[in-house]
Amino acid sequence: MNAKTENLLSTLKLQPVVPVIVIDDVKSAVPLARALVAGGLKAIEITLRTPAALDAIKAVAEEVEGAVAGAGTVLDARQWEQAVKMGSKFVVSPGAGPSLLDAADQSDVPLLPGAATATEVMHLRDRGYSVLKFFPAEQAGGAAYLGALASPLAGIRFCPTGGVSLKNARDYLSLSNVVCVGGSWVAPKAMVTEGNWEGITKLAAEAAALAG
Repeated sequence: MNAKTENLLSTLKLQPVVPVIVIDDVKSAVPLARALVAGGLKAIEITLRTPAALDAIKAVAEEVEGAVAGAGTVLDARQWEQAVKMGSKFVVSPGAGPSLLDAADQSDVPLLPGAATATEVMHLRDRGYSVLKFFPAEQAGGAAYLGALASPLAGIRFCPTGGVSLKNARDYLSLSNVVCVGGSWVAPKAMVTEGNWEGITKLAAEAAALAG
């Protein structure tokens, strides 16, 4: 196992659920991250889906003690460079295009690339990846499908994301080839808009307890 994979695994193993969050207003990034960390969710994936995302990553990386800021929905080399420059400690992608993989090869920051089929997994395995994002998890076949990949694709581990919730998270976490899951339910948009940080901390603690 190479150093970047070990680094990625150490981050993903911090908690059973990695929050996948969308930041519309950079001012909410720091209090939101603090609320998640207080609940036990230290590794936080901030998706590059809004204009505020990169500044949010920078703010969390610099201001939130205990947080491990990561960038999600990274699609190409340009976004990779931007995310890493802002302080991302890990990068997540829904897939794995050539330019993104080339950028990742030249960086010390680990990539969690997405895959949904056995062929995609094998392609990434050939590129040296053994820890992948299974996306979109529920739509691609759910826990039953992912469990079926465990034997023929031995040695590959996943972080399922997409349609994962408190209701079905344990179905994934019980699989031998799952490290953790990714989910957005721990930071509902309404709670973020209201600034209900105490409520988000409670949801984070509930998610963190799934480890038991």
